[in-house]
Amino acid sequence: MEIKSVGVVGAGQMGNGIAHVMALSGYNVRLNDVRQEALDDALALITKNLDRQVSREKISQTDRDGALGRISTTMDMAAIGDSDLVIEAATEREEVKHKIFESLAPHLRPETILTSNTSSISITRLASRTDRPEKFMGFHFMNPVPVMQLVELIRGIATDVDTYDACLAVVNKLGKTAASAEDFPAFIVNRVLIPMINEAVYTLYEGVGNVKSIDMAMKLGANHPMGPLELADFIGLDTCLAIMNVLHDGLADTKYRPCPLLTKYVEAGWLGRKTQRGFYDYRGEEPVPTR
Repeated sequence: MEIKSVGVVGAGQMGNGIAHVMALSGYNVRLNDVRQEALDDALALITKNLDRQVSREKISQTDRDGALGRISTTMDMAAIGDSDLVIEAATEREEVKHKIFESLAPHLRPETILTSNTSSISITRLASRTDRPEKFMGFHFMNPVPVMQLVELIRGIATDVDTYDACLAVVNKLGKTAASAEDFPAFIVNRVLIPMINEAVYTLYEGVGNVKSIDMAMKLGANHPMGPLELADFIGLDTCLAIMNVLHDGLADTKYRPCPLLTKYVEAGWLGRKTQRGFYDYRGEEPVPTR
């Protein structure tokens, strides 16, 4: 099956990035959200990011105009159902994702492929609640989507070969690289990355170092482009905690126990950059460590 149209459910940080790269690669994109404000903000951000690419001579003005012309926004879930490929990019809460797929079901064509951008939730379990587990798989983009080159493709236990091949062809057309992952908690990237971040939070919690020294140590000592606590703020501490809970619950291993300090920050609503406070306070001109 050749995919020509893509429906993206969720216009947040990941959804608008997915819409951006899909439209730039020639796909007709329908972007959906429950709030018109979110759709307006997403379109404004996509326009800003495309303009930046033009100014840096990454793309032409014609490319930019064509991409924007291929994106439409809608609050109507039925309008998404007519797409060849649907990518769910809503919040990392399983019950929300189930509701989205249930509301899509009456509007889907028989050949439509359903995917989730989940960073950790079982693809097999999500697929089992749909009418097409063989046409369902994980399509996990990295953040920020226009910049990051990797896409994790995750097959559930029922995913058929044609579905995988169709999604792989999309990744190739985007000019990105696919990594095939088995359907185990957090897949590949977050199975390695998020426990490292959690360990950095434990290092802070136990007083081994402060925020600045931990991040500096990993940037200069391990040549990481961003310190683990700075990266946690970028990802969102609520997302980091959610993934740690998926690992802890799914693998039943105490090494995946979320650090109590990470839980405390999330309880405080200090979720990182998106709330202006996390391991750093972003409300001033320069980020200031909070511990």
